[in-house]
Amino acid sequence: MAGLWLDPGRLSTRLRLESPADEGDGQGGVDGGWTVIADLWGRVEPLRAVPREEAGAAIAPVIHRVTIRHRQDVCQDMRFVFRGRSLLVRAVRDPDESRRYLICDCEETRP
Repeated sequence: MAGLWLDPGRLSTRLRLESPADEGDGQGGVDGGWTVIADLWGRVEPLRAVPREEAGAAIAPVIHRVTIRHRQDVCQDMRFVFRGRSLLVRAVRDPDESRRYLICDCEETRP
């Protein structure tokens, strides 16, 4: 199989990778928060909007493809912060198994 060719100069968007961090709220519950893992360069491509209904309201979250250099610590349910928007990672794959790049399928979520 031919390797994926990607111009590294196209990874020109600054992203922040964050991981979920549940912290105790002092009353037996947890507050959902985020811990910064890394600031990195990547490429963000909007792909499509997926219309659906949530709590009686019609919404259409945008699905993005985020391409970054390969990292071992990226997994589902992390998020990228991009220009004040949150992109929740739904799937992570190494497109040609070469450990050069990762492609993350992300859903834009409300902050």
